[in-house]
Amino acid sequence: MELLWEGIREGFRLLFTGNREVIEITIRSLLISGSAILIALVIGSLAGYFLAMQRFWGRNFVLSLVNTGMGLPPVVVGLFVAIMLWRSGPLGLLGLMYTPGAMVVAQAALATPIVTGFTVASIQSLHPKLRLQIMALGASRWQTIWLLLREARLPLLAGVMAGFGAAISEVGASLMVGGNLTDTRVLTTATVLEVQKGNFELAIALSLVLLILIYAVNLVLTFVQQRQRPA
Repeated sequence: MELLWEGIREGFRLLFTGNREVIEITIRSLLISGSAILIALVIGSLAGYFLAMQRFWGRNFVLSLVNTGMGLPPVVVGLFVAIMLWRSGPLGLLGLMYTPGAMVVAQAALATPIVTGFTVASIQSLHPKLRLQIMALGASRWQTIWLLLREARLPLLAGVMAGFGAAISEVGASLMVGGNLTDTRVLTTATVLEVQKGNFELAIALSLVLLILIYAVNLVLTFVQQRQRPA
C-alpha cells in the first residue's frame, strides 16, 4: 500500500514540477492517439454510414466483422501491422516500422471498427424518412452524408471517446510496431519499461498521468456532447 501512495505522490510531483521526459512522453502519446482517432473518425464514419444506409449481399457478414473488430486484441493488430510494414512486407518501402507513424497506423486500426460500429448504430437510430426529406430539399450526396452524421453527432462523440480510450490505453500493438524506443515511447509502453526495470513508483506515476490524460480528454468531449444535446 505504501508503494501505491508513493507512486501517486510521485505522479503528482512529476505533473507539477514539469518533468521534461514525462511531458515529452505525454505529448507524444496525445499526438499519436489523437492522429489515430482522427483517421478512424474519417474512415469509420464514412464506412458506418455506408453500412447503415446500403443493403447488399453479405452486409450482415460485414457488420459481424465490424462488431468483432470492436474487440480486436491489440497484439493481433500489432502483428498484422508489423507484417505489413516490415522491410519485406507490402508497405515496407514506406520505412514506417519503429516510428510514431507505425503506431498511428496500429492505433487507427484498433479505433476504426469502434467508430464504425457506433456510426452504424447512430445512423440506424435516426428516423428512416429523414434521408429522403434531406434529399428532397436538393441536398447533394455529400451534403446528405454530412447532415445525417451531424444529426447523429451525440452517439458519434461517444464512439470517438471509446475509440480514443482504446487507442491511447493499448500496449501490445505499440510495442510491436514502435519498439519502445526513445522516439516512440508513450505512456503505456513507458510504464511497461519501468515495471521491467523494477521502478514501480515511476510506473505508478506514469499510469496516474495516463489516467488523468484520458479523463481530461473525455471530460472535454463530454462537455461538447452534453452542450449539443437537444433540450
